[in-house]
Amino acid sequence: MISINHVTKEFAGKTAVKNLDLVIPDGKIFGFLGPNGAGKSTTIKMITGILPIDNGTITVNGFDITREPMKAKKIFGYVPDSPDVFLRLKGIEYLNFIGDVYDLPRDIREEKIDYLTKSFGIYEALDDYIQTYSHGMRQKTVISGVLLHDPDVWILDEPLSGLDPKSSYTLKEMMREHAAKGNTVFFSTHVLEVVEQLCDEVAIINSGQLQFRGNMKEMKEQFEADENLERVFLELTNNE
Repeated sequence: MISINHVTKEFAGKTAVKNLDLVIPDGKIFGFLGPNGAGKSTTIKMITGILPIDNGTITVNGFDITREPMKAKKIFGYVPDSPDVFLRLKGIEYLNFIGDVYDLPRDIREEKIDYLTKSFGIYEALDDYIQTYSHGMRQKTVISGVLLHDPDVWILDEPLSGLDPKSSYTLKEMMREHAAKGNTVFFSTHVLEVVEQLCDEVAIINSGQLQFRGNMKEMKEQFEADENLERVFLELTNNE
């Protein structure tokens, strides 16, 4: 579970996130929506400890990300909004580096690398340098690294970006399976169709403030029964 309590973040006098309260429960796929500049990535970077929190607290499975950062970071996996990391490493070198960070035993590491990279169709490219990969291949490599140590909490910032249909389907199935085991899956996306198909609950943020939190049925009940998610989203975000 991720608990965000009265969190505020400012940049040069401009409030990016304002007094945000949000609980992401276990056992559900939780979608995080909002227009560009709404505060989604800023919120995710505070959850993961990349950005400091100006006011408020964030805990991941009970660990405060500010006071207990190492304990918190050991139990979550984070897919950033850009896969352009460690470009001078080969794919296999990057994955082994991640395995070293989390002290994964060699046999478990090799089994997980084989499974994940074959699932995402990048196994044959592991001896190539990441800088030669396409955007989609880099995304698959990052996702494989994130899932390598089997974290309880998944924090995914636009994880489907650049994925081919087969890999997108594979990741969505993995997300469903992970949540079904009672774990946390928290992801941001701009693809509204994915939200309707995949999410158990959703939160919508705009101008740094929470506009809605609930399931799809509850969101549509606030509007006309025949309205689709796109219309609901536009109304909640003031048509931005």
